[in-house]
Amino acid sequence: MRDTVYFLVFDGFADWQAALALCEIRRPGDWRVQALGFTPAAVVSMGGLIVQPELSLAQLEPARAALLIVPGGHLWQRGEGAAAVAAISELHAAGAPVAGIDSGVLALARAGLLDHCRHTGNWPGQLVAQVPGYAGADQYDSAVLAVSDGGVISASHLGSVEFAREVIHTLDLYSPSDREHWYRLFKHAELPPWCVGEAVTA
Repeated sequence: MRDTVYFLVFDGFADWQAALALCEIRRPGDWRVQALGFTPAAVVSMGGLIVQPELSLAQLEPARAALLIVPGGHLWQRGEGAAAVAAISELHAAGAPVAGIDSGVLALARAGLLDHCRHTGNWPGQLVAQVPGYAGADQYDSAVLAVSDGGVISASHLGSVEFAREVIHTLDLYSPSDREHWYRLFKHAELPPWCVGEAVTA
């Protein structure tokens, strides 16, 4: 049963990039969110938050994975995190979608997931420069901040709202119209129809 969204944590992970997506995942109460670490040891985020992983990569259950979220962090720019790259590849092969934002997209590329699907990232040359063997340059879309294709979500470090929108769509949260209202609210501060009356009377 795919009932768990795994969120990868490690020393220096960018804690804000997936925060909006995680809040929306938890809101309906249908999904379990678990912090996944390289080891069971606590980590410190880029913003200084101490996070205790609920399980390590060795305890990952692919059959339960509804989604794996990979945030950015200097770890990926240093070319580290091979164990997570292997887990990303394993989960995707098992049918679970994976999502990377900022330099977390480098991990998706190292897992070979971007060679045959439309994707984006921080800038066109980053993947070519930092991922030997990356063969998806012709699939790179520089016109979007986030995109989902083939069970892979990728996003620029500037696209946290767009990233959350793709996650919401992938997990089929809310109706299509509500998802559009949600995006307009968080991206453009446009109140949805059900809030307009409350704002007027406030």
